[in-house]
Amino acid sequence: MPAITADTMTLPRVPAPDPALARQRGVRSVTTAPSGFEGEGFPVRRAFAGVAAADLDPFLHMDQMGEVEYAPGEPKGTPWHPHRGFETVTYMLDGVFEHQDSHGGGGTISDGDTQWMTAGSGILHIEKPPEALVASGGLFHGMQLWVNLPRANKFDPPHYQDIRGGQAALLSSADGGALLRVIAGELDGHAGPGSTFTPITLVHATVSPGAELSVPWNPGFNALAYVMAGAGTVGVERRPVRKGQLVVFGPGAALTATAATSTPAAEPDLELLLLGGRPIHEPVAQYGPFVMNTRAELVQAFEDFQAGRFGVIPSTRIPHTE
Repeated sequence: MPAITADTMTLPRVPAPDPALARQRGVRSVTTAPSGFEGEGFPVRRAFAGVAAADLDPFLHMDQMGEVEYAPGEPKGTPWHPHRGFETVTYMLDGVFEHQDSHGGGGTISDGDTQWMTAGSGILHIEKPPEALVASGGLFHGMQLWVNLPRANKFDPPHYQDIRGGQAALLSSADGGALLRVIAGELDGHAGPGSTFTPITLVHATVSPGAELSVPWNPGFNALAYVMAGAGTVGVERRPVRKGQLVVFGPGAALTATAATSTPAAEPDLELLLLGGRPIHEPVAQYGPFVMNTRAELVQAFEDFQAGRFGVIPSTRIPHTE
């Protein structure tokens, strides 16, 4: 990690916000993600565990998948399962993952690629390592984020976006000490390729040892930072953070993070997933793979799933995406 790299000296720079004009966001909380297992038994860190839903809105759930080095025969995925009412975003850092769904979406992602699935009115899908990786074993590491859909879009037709790592907008911090990959939304006027119903910004930042990253942030969005690797400090308070921790920022128009100067060779940089969005401010009724606004809608989701209205499992293999 990371898969997508670039010479920061040649990229567009994001100027550090003027502190007299853009209020720096303070740190509201830092929480440590507990470990667990997902799907058929692959390890995850539950990034949002213990964080108030109001601080996360419009986000619902996020897992750091892996980081694990599988032996031959060990790689695992998920069985076929349903979703309704939200979007799943899978960002692959190391390894390979395949996706297939009941509405014709599917592909293979690896090394900086993202798959963006809008479940909408209802979908069945599966995520798994390809057969070759199961046979050989190897490194597996990624992030999966759930983004809520507004009431007006919960029954939109399902949709799938295949976002190659090279499509992300690549930017540099003001001094060249950080590489920024804009996956969705925009940062300082530079837009990422992901198309979203709910206005959000999703950025992977790599901050070099000792470097400081200060970027503008939409004051109408919430602001979160998850530490995927490394260590450093965040906010004007310079609050210490390390791998597996989630930062919730308070109000303001700018974010700051600084990478530690003394780091292990295995994780020399501070790797952050910066995310924020416009809160939906609607009731959330969630049970397992369904996220709706009312209990009655959850009951209807179960009935529709059991009646086969989410589509059928396709008989064809997952298409390979170059």
